[in-house]
Amino acid sequence: MKNGKKRGLKMDKVISFIQPSRNNLKYLQWSYNSIRKNLGYRHEICWADDFSDDGTLEWMKDIQSKDPNVKIYRNEGPTRLGHTILYDTLVDMASNDIIMIYHADMYACPKMDEEILKHLERGKVVSATRIEPPLHPEGPEKILEDFGIEPEEFKEQELLSFVNEIHEGTGLLYGPLALNQETSKGIFAPWAMYKEDFLAIGGHDPLYAPQSKEDSDIFNRFVLNGYELIQTWKGFVYHMTCRGSRFKDGAQRNPDGQVFMKNRETDEWLKQNERSTRNFIRKWGHMVLHDRYMMPIIPPKYNIGFVVDNCNTDILRTLEPWCSDIYGDWVGHKGFGVNKYIEEEQPNTDFDLKKKIHSQHMNPQNDVVVHIDCSKLNQQNYQVLVKLSEILKDSGEIGEFVLDIFSVKVKNLNTYEKDLIVCKTN
Repeated sequence: MKNGKKRGLKMDKVISFIQPSRNNLKYLQWSYNSIRKNLGYRHEICWADDFSDDGTLEWMKDIQSKDPNVKIYRNEGPTRLGHTILYDTLVDMASNDIIMIYHADMYACPKMDEEILKHLERGKVVSATRIEPPLHPEGPEKILEDFGIEPEEFKEQELLSFVNEIHEGTGLLYGPLALNQETSKGIFAPWAMYKEDFLAIGGHDPLYAPQSKEDSDIFNRFVLNGYELIQTWKGFVYHMTCRGSRFKDGAQRNPDGQVFMKNRETDEWLKQNERSTRNFIRKWGHMVLHDRYMMPIIPPKYNIGFVVDNCNTDILRTLEPWCSDIYGDWVGHKGFGVNKYIEEEQPNTDFDLKKKIHSQHMNPQNDVVVHIDCSKLNQQNYQVLVKLSEILKDSGEIGEFVLDIFSVKVKNLNTYEKDLIVCKTN
């Protein structure tokens, strides 16, 4: 408490850590021990066991019997809910005003909570800085240092010394710290905010359940709602990364000791990532975009209709997510193909595809109408559609014009991205 007052912190602030987990017992144990060892027992930990069969629930109950500041939710199955849903379930359970979305494979370094709380107030979202082993490419928003890829080989004392040297100013200074700046603008887990601010926008969108792209979606909505996104470069977690459904059998090293994950994704993760990516595009009209520090970039959302000729089912599958409506000559075999596409794709999305896919005989009412001869569509000119929102924004042009193979008619440039801030389906 004395040190907290000296640093000018409001030490009465406490955090509810939000941690869903599915068959991640050894990582969750490792994570829990770090929170209690390095941050104490005053913070609440809210766990969700997502129908695990590795002893997770039994361990959680044992810990709860000894640690009264632990809450547990159990998904009884038979299918998983995923963290998109369980994050919000746990937030509702949280007793504290401040919540932190926290992965089950994160080790809390000393003072991480203090550094988060130092910058946190209403209308702000504050992220810790991740220290990670080299499983993914370098980026200026994180620190790549190998202190172990599994709890069994975790070099705890080396990590603690590394972090202490940064705090004391005796070690190498990373990122903005090297420029005498404690923070940067951006967001990545773990992130903390006031529970009331989280609930004000409806939490995570279940469109992405069980997982993938739910974080990018809510980050966009944070920005559009005017929240300030801050990353502190003196509050650290060590992040094993992707210890859930993405990679099977954890991380591995080759004979030279180098870490690798590439091409080891589970079929479950690959399929769900594709579903969530397509739904993100349907909702936002663009791919996930951010700057080098993971600050979201949000192009305008326009009401765009595609009028297509020579379109087959494969091309329909490619084009459909990128527009508000699509109009085609769906007769005969093509009509059969469209119905089959709707039947197969509808279970993957909350968007009503029957209301989105129309006959070419209908008069498009969209603000922007794009005519496409699909026989001329290739990988290169397809990128025009991928970047169409940005192109329309930059041009600001009302009227008719041609972009490569596309005939574009712009009636108006009304934008609708702010209509997406509040998730109304929760």
